[in-house]
Amino acid sequence: MVAKSSNLALFIIVVWLLFCTTASYLIFPPSSFNNSERHALIQSGWWSHDSINISNHCYWYGIVCDHAGSVVEIAGWDFNINSKSLQLQSLNLTAFPNLVSLYLSQLGLTGSIPKEIGTLKKLSYLDLSCNNLDGKLPPTLSNLTQLVEFDVSFNALGGTIPSSFGHHWESLILLYLHFNQIEGPIPLELGNLKSLEVLYLSDNSLTGTIPSTLGLLEKLTILDLVSNQIEGHIPVEIANLKQLQILNLSSNSLSGQIPLELGNLKRLEELYLSNNSLAGTIPYTLGNLQQLQILNLSSNSLSGQIPLEIGALASLQQLNIDFNQINGSIPLEFQNLIMLTTLNLSHNMISGVIPPKLFQLTKLASLHLSNNQLAGNIPSEIGIPDSLCDVNLSYNKLEGLIPFPILNCGTFGEADLSNNLLSGNIPSKIGNVVKFDISHNLHSGSVPFLFITEGSYTPGNKLFLTSLDLSYNNFTGTLPIELADIPHINLSFNSFECPQAFKGFHAESLIGNTPKCNVTSFVQVQKTKSPKNLIVIALPVTCCFLLIIFVGIFCYIRRTKKVKFEQCSEKNGDLFSIWNYDGKIAFEDIIQATHDFDIRYCIGTGGYGSVYRAQLPSGKIVALKKLHQRESQNPSFDRSFRNEVKMLSQIRHRNIVKLHGFCLHNRCMFLVYEYMERGSLFYALSIDDEAKELTWSKRVHIISGTANALAYMHHDCSPPIVHRDVTSNNILLNSELHAVVSDFGTARLLDPDSSNQTLQVGTYGYLAPELAYTMRVTEKCDVYSFGVVALETLMGMHPKELILSLLDSCHNKNIMVKDLLDSRIRIPLCQRDTEAIVHVLKLALACLRSNPKSRPSMQQVAYELSTSKQSLPLPFAEITVHQLIA
Repeated sequence: MVAKSSNLALFIIVVWLLFCTTASYLIFPPSSFNNSERHALIQSGWWSHDSINISNHCYWYGIVCDHAGSVVEIAGWDFNINSKSLQLQSLNLTAFPNLVSLYLSQLGLTGSIPKEIGTLKKLSYLDLSCNNLDGKLPPTLSNLTQLVEFDVSFNALGGTIPSSFGHHWESLILLYLHFNQIEGPIPLELGNLKSLEVLYLSDNSLTGTIPSTLGLLEKLTILDLVSNQIEGHIPVEIANLKQLQILNLSSNSLSGQIPLELGNLKRLEELYLSNNSLAGTIPYTLGNLQQLQILNLSSNSLSGQIPLEIGALASLQQLNIDFNQINGSIPLEFQNLIMLTTLNLSHNMISGVIPPKLFQLTKLASLHLSNNQLAGNIPSEIGIPDSLCDVNLSYNKLEGLIPFPILNCGTFGEADLSNNLLSGNIPSKIGNVVKFDISHNLHSGSVPFLFITEGSYTPGNKLFLTSLDLSYNNFTGTLPIELADIPHINLSFNSFECPQAFKGFHAESLIGNTPKCNVTSFVQVQKTKSPKNLIVIALPVTCCFLLIIFVGIFCYIRRTKKVKFEQCSEKNGDLFSIWNYDGKIAFEDIIQATHDFDIRYCIGTGGYGSVYRAQLPSGKIVALKKLHQRESQNPSFDRSFRNEVKMLSQIRHRNIVKLHGFCLHNRCMFLVYEYMERGSLFYALSIDDEAKELTWSKRVHIISGTANALAYMHHDCSPPIVHRDVTSNNILLNSELHAVVSDFGTARLLDPDSSNQTLQVGTYGYLAPELAYTMRVTEKCDVYSFGVVALETLMGMHPKELILSLLDSCHNKNIMVKDLLDSRIRIPLCQRDTEAIVHVLKLALACLRSNPKSRPSMQQVAYELSTSKQSLPLPFAEITVHQLIA
C-alpha cells in the first residue's frame, strides 16, 4: 500500500513537471527572447560573419547568457569588431530585458546615448568610457535603479548632470563622468548617494560651488573635481568624509582659505589643491594627516610660513608648494620626512639657508628651490643621497663654491645652479650629471678636463653630459677638446682664449668672450707642443698664409675682368664668414646651390633684399637673404643689413631665427639662416588651407614661442634689445609649426643713459601709439606689437580698427569672445583650448593698453603663458571681451 502511494506521488510529480515545462514553453517559448536578442545582436553589425555563423549567440565573443539562454552581459573587450565606426544606437537595447552588465569601452562608439537605455531595469554595470559619444546624459538613466557602476568617462558628452540621479541610484558605488564637456553646477542631490565610494567629475566645464551635501557621502574614498570652473570656498563639510583617501580640487577657481577641518581626514593619502586662488596660511592641522603621501598646494596665493607640523608627515612622498607667496625659512623638521622623494618650494619668498640635514633624506630624488631668496652656501651634504637626480637651486642668492660631487645619483641627473652668486673654480668631479647649468654666476678659473666621476670617461667614449651652460661667468684659459662632444653647450660671455688655428667648438657657443674669440672663431684645446708638433702645426699655417697671398693676387687680377659673380673677401673691415655644420667654408656651395642667386630659387622679398632657398651638398636646406648691389648702395639698407648681423650674432634662442653665416661686402651681401619650411605666420593665416592646419593649441603655442623670444631679448640680453618690427610677417614657422622671430634689421640696443629717440620704423598697424608723438623706443613698443600679433593669430586676420573697439568699455560689452575667433576652424570645445584662448586674449588686450607703463613686460607675458590656465568663470560661449579687460 505504501509502495503504491509512493509510485502515485512520483507519477503526480512527473506529470506536474511536464505540465510546468510545457506551460513555460507555451508562455515563454525559447524563441521569444532568444530570437529577439540574437536578431538585435545581428542587426547591430558589431560581430563578424564567423561569429554569426554560430547558431547560438550565447557563444559569440563578448556575450554571456544565463541558464535560460537570455543575455546578461555584453562585454566589448571580447568583440570581434568588423567596423571602425560604430554607433550605440545600432544596438536595440530594448531586446535585452535581463541584461546586468554592459561593457562597451574603447570601441570608438559615436552618436549619443539612446533614451531606450532606461529600459534595462536589471542593469548593474554600465561602462561606455573611452568612446566618442556626444549629446546629453538622457534623464531615462535614472530608471536604472540597480546601478552599481556608471562610467561614461573620456567622451564628448555635454549638458548637465541630471539631479534625478541622486534620487534613484541608491546602490551606486562608482560614478565616473570625467573628461567630458559637462556643464552647470554639481547637483545637490548627489549627496543622497549613500553607497557612493568613488566620484570622478574632473576635466569638464562644471561651474558653481562645491555642494556642502557632498559631506553626506560617508563611504566616499575618492573625490576628484580637478580641471573645472568651480568657484567659492572649500566647504568644511568635506571634513566629514572620514573614509576619504584622495581629494583632488586642483585647477579650479576656488578662493578663501584652506579649512582647518581638513586635518580631520585621517585616512587621506593624496591632497591636491593646486592651481586655484586659495589664500591665507597653510593649516597646521595638515600635520595630523599621518597617512598623507602627496600634498600639492602649488600655484595659489598662500602666504606665511610653512607649518612646522608638516615635518611630522612621516608617510609624505611628494610636497609641492611652488608658485605661492610663502616666506620664512625651510623648516628643520623636514629632516623627519623620511619617505620624501619630491620637494618643490620654488617661486616663493623663502629665505635663510638650505638645511644640510635635508640631504639625510635617503629617498629624495627631486629638489626644486629656485626663485626664492635663499642665501649662504650649498651644503656639502648635497652629494650624499644617491637617489637625488634632479636639483634646481637657480635664481637665489647662494654663494661660495660648488660642492663635489654635486650629485651622486645612481642614474644620470640634472643640476641647475644658475643665477646665483656662486664663485670659484668648477670641481673636476661633479658626479653623474647629464645637464649642468651654472650660468649667470661669478665663477672663474679654467674649465677642468673631467666633469664626471673618475673612471666614467675613457678614450673613445663621449662625456655623459648632454647639456652644459657656463655662460655669463669669468672663466678663462683654453677649453678641453673633449667638451666639444657635448650636444648642447653654451660658453658665451666669459674670457676664454680662442686660438683661431684650431677647430672644435661652434662660434655660437663662444659669443661674448675675449676679442680673440669672435663669431668667426672655432676653438679646440691647444695640446702640449713638442718640437715635432710645432713643425706639424707651423708647416700648414705657412702654406695657408702663402695660399692666401696667391688668392689675393688672383682676385686683384680678376677684378679688372667682367665676371658673372664677384666673390666676397675680407677687405677694409668688411665681414666675411660663411660656414656649414662641419665648420668648413661653404661659399662656393651657396653659389652653386642658387645658380648665382637665380630668380627661380627666390622664395620671397622683404623690406630690403630677396630671400632664396638653397640646398647644400650635405642635403641641408638654408635660407639666404641677399641685398642686391643697387640696394647695397642705399645707406639705410646697408645699415639695416649690418645691424641684423650684429644682433643675430649676439643672441641665441630657440624662438629666434638662427644665423648660420653671412657675407658683408660692398659688392656682395647676404645672410645665411635656418630654413623655415612653412613660411611666415602672415602667409599661414592668409591661405585658407594653411590656416585650417593651425589648430587652437598650435596657435597658442606660436604666440607663446613669440613671447619667449621677446622676453629673452628684453630681459636676458645686456643691454636689452628691442625688435621694433614685430609683425606676423616677421614670425616664421618650421615644418612642425614652431615659431621663430626674424628680421632684425631695425632692432636696436637700448642704452639706459640715452633718450633712445629714433626715427619711426616698423610696420603700420603694429606700431605702438606713443611712437607717433614721442619717437622714444622702449621695450613696451614691442609689447604692443606682440598684442596685435597675438590678436591677429586668434582672429585669423589683422584686427585693424577693431582694436579701438575692444579697448573701449562703451563698445566691448557686447563683443563675445567666440565671435572674434577665426571662423575657418571649429569653435574650441576642449576645455584646455577654451581656457588657453581666453588666457591669451586677456594678455593680448593688456599688451594693447594705450599707456605704455600699464602694459605688462614680455617676461610677465611669457611667464603667464607658461603657467597653468585658470578655469573659466563662465561657459566659453558667454564670455565677453569686457570681462577680460582688467
